[in-house]
Amino acid sequence: VNEDDNPLRFRIVEQLPEYPGGMVAFMKWITSNLRYPLMAQRQHIEGKVVVSFIINKDGSISGAKVEHSLDQEALRVVRLMPKWKPGLEKNKPCRTLFAIPINFKL
Repeated sequence: VNEDDNPLRFRIVEQLPEYPGGMVAFMKWITSNLRYPLMAQRQHIEGKVVVSFIINKDGSISGAKVEHSLDQEALRVVRLMPKWKPGLEKNKPCRTLFAIPINFKL
């Protein structure tokens, strides 16, 4: 991996990646696409899932991973996401690590 392409190097970038329509549109998209797993509902499982992923130079998503239970649904919804406007470093698109908590509450 070219050092300039290492997303861990770009946790702080000059210009952050941007979801189409901004963060309000992002949260609406997550909310409308997320489905509470039936098995988790039946077992009354609730919790926060922290999903991290890389926004690539072309705005696509890669490297999605989670830290807690309810992970498969959180990964599924992140993988469905449309392309973002990528982050910029020195006025050039760069890969950027992004993490977001997803709350599952019955």
